[in-house]
Amino acid sequence: MAQTRGQLRRFDLRARKGLGQHFLIDEEVLKLTTSSAELTATDVVIEVGPGLGVLSRELASRAGRLFTIELDSRLAVILENDLAHFLNVTVINDDVLNIDPVALLQRGQGGLSPVTDSPLHYKVVANLPYYITSAVLRHFLEASLRPRLMILMMQKEVAQAIVAGPGGMSLLSISVQFYARPEIIEYVPAHCFYPPPKVDSALLKVLSYPEPPAVDRVSFFRLVRAGFTASRKQICNSLARGLGLPKDEVISWLVKVGIAPQRRAETLALDEWVELWRVFTQVERGK
Repeated sequence: MAQTRGQLRRFDLRARKGLGQHFLIDEEVLKLTTSSAELTATDVVIEVGPGLGVLSRELASRAGRLFTIELDSRLAVILENDLAHFLNVTVINDDVLNIDPVALLQRGQGGLSPVTDSPLHYKVVANLPYYITSAVLRHFLEASLRPRLMILMMQKEVAQAIVAGPGGMSLLSISVQFYARPEIIEYVPAHCFYPPPKVDSALLKVLSYPEPPAVDRVSFFRLVRAGFTASRKQICNSLARGLGLPKDEVISWLVKVGIAPQRRAETLALDEWVELWRVFTQVERGK
């Protein structure tokens, strides 16, 4: 806390509410975040939201290469100076949503250490502003090259929604679990940050699958979104409404794959959505 406040005073800075800035001040959580990334000297890491660089210094000392992305231009300048002695660090002042991971890694190949693994294999570590959590997850999971592993600090309730199983599924949980296996590592109380947010956080581990399910992603998620248009209603009604199709036709799909039409979207497991998609595409092709 004293170190963080001192840095903010030194540079005449305040946490910017509009950017969701909350700086980590708990050393145990810092250590847990770093250890959870399982870094070696062959790893390439993309860090999002470095803030004052407390976590950046730990990552830089363990990884072969670190790209740290900071939206706040004032903090980016400070990071450039504070991390200058790390020859394996590049500070990027930009919105992470504007950055293509492949282009970034290819551009940075020249700075890779000889012992660094393939530059097109990477990990993501981020202390995410709550308001962009879903967007950042989509950005990396839907990228042409997904990270091997992500260690993400986020709002507790969002993390719980992501790891939910059948009975508590949502469009968010399916969107993540389609590409990766998420797991909550630890819950982090609000007092571990300065200024403290109004809610507690969670440290989430997201381990990418070598390949997602073999489906057309556009039509698959069109189907899933339709199922969640009215998630508290029976799945047959939600799908009929979301796809603009007769209810009887939708019921016939559900029966074909063994899903009771009275169930609700949040009860369906990912593999059930995949089976339902297969029937849906067969019908679409036949039209």
